[in-house]
Amino acid sequence: MTSNKKYAPLNDLISLRGKKAVITGGASGIGFASAKRLAEAGASVTLVDVNREKGTVAAQSLIESGYQAFFVACDIANEEEANAALKGSIGRMNGLDILVNNAGIFPAIPLLSITAADLNKVLAVNLNGLVFLSREAVRYWSEQKVFGNIINISSIDALHPIRKNMSIYDASKGAVSSITRSLAKELASENIRVNAIAPGGIFTEGAISGQAGDNSRAGLKETLSRIPLGRMGSADDVARVVLFLASDLSSYITGSLITVDGGFMIS
Repeated sequence: MTSNKKYAPLNDLISLRGKKAVITGGASGIGFASAKRLAEAGASVTLVDVNREKGTVAAQSLIESGYQAFFVACDIANEEEANAALKGSIGRMNGLDILVNNAGIFPAIPLLSITAADLNKVLAVNLNGLVFLSREAVRYWSEQKVFGNIINISSIDALHPIRKNMSIYDASKGAVSSITRSLAKELASENIRVNAIAPGGIFTEGAISGQAGDNSRAGLKETLSRIPLGRMGSADDVARVVLFLASDLSSYITGSLITVDGGFMIS
């Protein structure tokens, strides 16, 4: 059976011309790679990050490449700062179409060493910040009666614990995956799509610094041995999926979790 509907040209499907995007944790890693891909597709982008120095440099590098980019310094765990950052970003770009909730922290802490402060800090950034920004974005889209698109960065750790001493992080990313599905159902009637990406082993500054647990030669070798595609991923591997979810290529997708792990989860 064939359809009489005309197919939109591929260039139109992937184009983000005229779109405005906010990317948290945009100063480096997956956040910056995503901002670059979205800008390359034609979007104006605002990088939101707690690191003012790196964020300023990152935004300037995009500007020097011919893209429209802005930077907003913000600790998204702080509700007032998060609200102000989102509203400020909308004001600078004169709108908002895409929110990429990428910012996150991933300290390795054994259970017997976990304190209330540790738990609160991880959840404040990885979950609370996502909720604050999503809430304000949805408020704006609802008031303007326009479509919206939320892309959350989860982790394959939410599906299967990989490293030791990452229980708080794993729990927070499990919450990200769960809230993605819940919000997708809640917001579909308002033409707001919500999806998530679960990266696997990705070379980022955090991974290299050892923030995410064992980054020893033996640890990396063990991880690599379980990846069917035979390599660690790059930040751009994730950014390409962010672009897919941000564009009309994925216009009939909501409530999904896409793994970007080189096949780790099937090994």
